[in-house]
Amino acid sequence: QVQLVESGGRLVQAGDSLRLSCAHFGPTFNMYHMGWFRQAPGKGREFVAAITWNGGDTAYGDSVKGRFIISRDNAMKMVYLQMNSLTFEDTAVYNCAADWAGDGTTWHPHKEMQYDFWGPGTQVTVSS
Repeated sequence: QVQLVESGGRLVQAGDSLRLSCAHFGPTFNMYHMGWFRQAPGKGREFVAAITWNGGDTAYGDSVKGRFIISRDNAMKMVYLQMNSLTFEDTAVYNCAADWAGDGTTWHPHKEMQYDFWGPGTQVTVSS
């Protein structure tokens, strides 16, 4: 089984930067596409960013494009989300998720149902 644990969330001010981390516990990290989603109070879950198993391709939600950067370190079994120019609207619980790439199916980074494992989340609060 796979366990994901996010960290790095905290209270920041608008305009600040923050880096979230997600540790992958389990085998074959490099066979998973990885994604970040977020959920703000009273709202549905929103796709933030995703990266393919080998880091060769990335995808971003429209609201974070140009501000956030996803990356991964397969040797350390970690995925990161660098968040810049944060605004109040970025306040949410951020979850990382793992999508098994070994079945050869087409990568659909935005689709929640593609992901097999989820972390419990880390809270990011941006004060305006």
